[in-house]
Amino acid sequence: MDRFIFLTVDGLARGAVFAAFALALVMIWRGARLVNFSQGAMAAASTFVAYSVSNASGSYWLGLFAAVVSGLIIGAATERLVMRHVDSARPLNAVIVALGLVLVIQAVLGIIYGSSYRPMDVPFSRSPLSVGDQPLLSPYDIFVFATVIAVMVGLGYAFTRTDIGLKMRAAAFAPDMARLLGVNVGRMLTLSWALAGAVGGLAALLIVPTELGAHPHATDLVFVYAFTAAVVGGLDSPLGAVVGGLGVGLVLSYVSGYSGSDLSAVVILVLLIGVLLLRPAGLFSRVTARQV
Repeated sequence: MDRFIFLTVDGLARGAVFAAFALALVMIWRGARLVNFSQGAMAAASTFVAYSVSNASGSYWLGLFAAVVSGLIIGAATERLVMRHVDSARPLNAVIVALGLVLVIQAVLGIIYGSSYRPMDVPFSRSPLSVGDQPLLSPYDIFVFATVIAVMVGLGYAFTRTDIGLKMRAAAFAPDMARLLGVNVGRMLTLSWALAGAVGGLAALLIVPTELGAHPHATDLVFVYAFTAAVVGGLDSPLGAVVGGLGVGLVLSYVSGYSGSDLSAVVILVLLIGVLLLRPAGLFSRVTARQV
């Protein structure tokens, strides 16, 4: 039972990061009906920006701020300079361009930083706190939970209680009507990409230091897990992304804890295929996706 409790807590901590990353994918899907396959590479670029700033300043918090700001810039630039000029009539074009961006970003990062892993520090201890004899969350896990919850609450408030959030939702679901009402749909789409880039960069910075460190391919598996979480929950559902992320984190924790880490990726692949076959729209999808 003690092992089960520890694996559950650890899985929720990892799943919170996947949930944040999945939210970034959902934001772009809701705005552009596009799965941004370059999200992982964009987040890796933000992580290296944070790595450089932290090394130069000696401050983790400046690096965290740099990751968010660089994510905003990279997301906005990607939409304005690349994705906006892709023919949306053929969805495969956008997928190919996004995959091409992955190769370009990872190649540039490899040229600048090399192919070796670069360790990154975290601001709090990763040693788990214990209640009685039961180890639970570490101070860093608590920080991750608090950060992800703050992001989720902030996004939820922005999309439901602010003018900009309402305009972004209108631009996503009824772009023609939104234009008639004076909404700059292109600007709202750019903002969606920028926010998704910031959230993705933040999520990557929360998980990359707990692995081997910064690397051009450090976020590849994170993207796979987050994509699975978004598909399981439903690409149109922010709540589904959160639940899916926590679920994927729990599955990974249980599988690696009881059967070994070698089976983790296989189980996630089976989960993804199963959801696509049985409920392609996701577990939390309740409405029919609009046609583009």
